[in-house]
Amino acid sequence: MSMTIIPVVCAVIEHEGLVLLAQRATGKYLSLKWEFPGGKIEPNETPEAALVREIREELGCTVEHLQFISRTTHHYEHASVDMTAYRCRLASTSPAPKALEHLALAWCQLAELLDYDLAPADLPVVEVLKAVVSLASG
Repeated sequence: MSMTIIPVVCAVIEHEGLVLLAQRATGKYLSLKWEFPGGKIEPNETPEAALVREIREELGCTVEHLQFISRTTHHYEHASVDMTAYRCRLASTSPAPKALEHLALAWCQLAELLDYDLAPADLPVVEVLKAVVSLASG
């Protein structure tokens, strides 16, 4: 039996030195876990286009300056996710993010990310982020 692999994309939205996390709604798989917002890549859609669409649908805002961070695969019991992560920022004309599909949103510092109960697939993104940011800062 082969495991389903789901291509997904996530956004590390940065604003004034903080990063946005979203809390999964109750009743969903991994409910109450925190994650970088994003979602499934549709057939014939680029990861970048999927990211912009998902952020518009989930948060009602627009992101820009997508910068590839990492691509990792995480195996859950029901399926595997092939997750591509991008750093981005809110477009200057964008409204503030709203939790349209999530329970809550939180802006947090990079050092605080692991204080949240993150979805397992998001943990490697935090590790890469920390490495990238520490390189950039010194």
